[in-house]
Amino acid sequence: MLDTVQNTPNATLTDSAAIGVVMVNGREFMGDAKGNLVPVANIRPEDLLQDQTVRKIMAFAVDLNAQITRFRDHTMVDLGTFDAVLAEEYDAKIGGAKGNRTYQTFDGLMRIQIQVSDLIAFGPELQIAKSLIDECLNEWTTDARQEIQAVITKAFNTDKEGQINKSELFMLLRLHIQDDRWQRAMTAIRNSIRITGSKEYVRFYKRDDIKAPWEAVTIDLAKAGA
Repeated sequence: MLDTVQNTPNATLTDSAAIGVVMVNGREFMGDAKGNLVPVANIRPEDLLQDQTVRKIMAFAVDLNAQITRFRDHTMVDLGTFDAVLAEEYDAKIGGAKGNRTYQTFDGLMRIQIQVSDLIAFGPELQIAKSLIDECLNEWTTDARQEIQAVITKAFNTDKEGQINKSELFMLLRLHIQDDRWQRAMTAIRNSIRITGSKEYVRFYKRDDIKAPWEAVTIDLAKAGA
């Protein structure tokens, strides 16, 4: 059985703390996932190697995250400065009413887009809409309305974060159904929509020549180099 130490008052941190090691009375320990201190000598080599590998990668990840944060902040400041100059010089601004903006190099080969997306929530009217839609489904024959029923089920199912599936819900608004209860349900859905805020997304694009399609410059581990 592994020798463990719990809540040891004599434990002191050393430079080894960066690699997860704590010195207790001159001996090296590492904390496990249960909060116990385990002697390094009792830890399996493969577990030590895994720990070292994760810590090494995480050190780079934390540094890269900080760089990306600084890059985004500098990008927004630079574009904001340009917007201010444009407003002062020409009494004009880039972008539409929602704040979406596009910036491009003179040769047309590089582009930066700021896209503003609304943060949406739904009020209690949505439950009224669901009740009216359920009434419709209970009367309609299943065979004739299977596809519509599937769309409705997807719309009111919550996603992994427990949120209503907004894209599927909005699909309901595009269906042309004349039933009065359905029309009232669609009105209730529209009335349930609450704009709770907005979020800005920065996207980068480049192309080799003006006839070539735009290629996204992704800052995303899953898409890097793609």
